[in-house]
Amino acid sequence: MRGKVNEISISYKEPSAIENAPSIKSSYDAAELLFENWDIDTINLYESFKVLLLNNSNKVKGVYELSRGSITGTLVDMRILFATVLKSLSVGIILAHNHPSGKLQASEADIRLTKKIQKAAKLLDISVLDHLIIAPNGNYFSFADNHII
Repeated sequence: MRGKVNEISISYKEPSAIENAPSIKSSYDAAELLFENWDIDTINLYESFKVLLLNNSNKVKGVYELSRGSITGTLVDMRILFATVLKSLSVGIILAHNHPSGKLQASEADIRLTKKIQKAAKLLDISVLDHLIIAPNGNYFSFADNHII
């Protein structure tokens, strides 16, 4: 007996104004853009994890909020992360999450997660350019600048 199955459709429409999109040249550029796009009312309340999606010229295709968590952590579903990256045809990503406490130090869990994402991204020819920890006051910590990535 044959059953009906769902038909899957995947689409992505790139805006025509990508040439006017900001270009990321440094961790400062990424942090500034991320901070401007973070909800200022909640940045000090709970952790969120976002991904900055980039094209081959490091122009920003978009920012995607992957998860919202608690005061001390948030979960990252690798399948949703890479589904988003692949669907947007991004070739580079910058990971970011906030620390509501303002503490700008990468935890062992932060480092393990970043390495796990890097390993998966490598299989898909996607570059993980940085992972930023954003503080409510606008300061940030860059994994790349601190040679963790």
